[in-house]
Amino acid sequence: MWRVKHEDDPEAFAELVQRWQKPIQNLCTRMVGDSHRGEDLAQDAFTRLYSKRKSYEAKSKLSTFLWRIALNICYDELRRQRRRHEFSLDEPSADGSPSDQLESEAPGPPDDLIGQERAAAVRDALQKIAEPYRVVLVLRHYEGLKFREIAEVLEIPEGTVKSRMAEGLGQLERILQPFVCEKPPRRVFRNERLIV
Repeated sequence: MWRVKHEDDPEAFAELVQRWQKPIQNLCTRMVGDSHRGEDLAQDAFTRLYSKRKSYEAKSKLSTFLWRIALNICYDELRRQRRRHEFSLDEPSADGSPSDQLESEAPGPPDDLIGQERAAAVRDALQKIAEPYRVVLVLRHYEGLKFREIAEVLEIPEGTVKSRMAEGLGQLERILQPFVCEKPPRRVFRNERLIV
């Protein structure tokens, strides 16, 4: 970053982008809930990093500076989405019933599809959590930052990070409770055949 700031070194900047592209893209995707938009926002974050390179102070880590830039871009995007009243076609219908929960006589999906459904349920639930709690959950569980690092990125006390983590996990648990309480299909083995 020193070479980028003082010498406008394009190779040094390319190294930074290569090192941080995936984590920043993952953060943006998880914050806005859309992988394509997450890619765009990550690119915006690197563009903004380059444009703000002269204001970077080596007092804080580059990662903290970059996380903060990316989160600010995500917050801006979420505000724009609320103003445009965007919604997902996967959300429940007007009568409150999810459109994709139709009964079927067909056998259940394979285990890998169940895992994909669970992951999708967690991603959807994460989008329903308020931003202050979501960002703490994403930075801690998906990006692996420590509470101290999250506090630096968000510029809040570490105790606030911990309380937001607890509240965010509580909200996530309440949203996922119906999904977790589903009973798995009863499986019986007879003569080495699985009967569902």
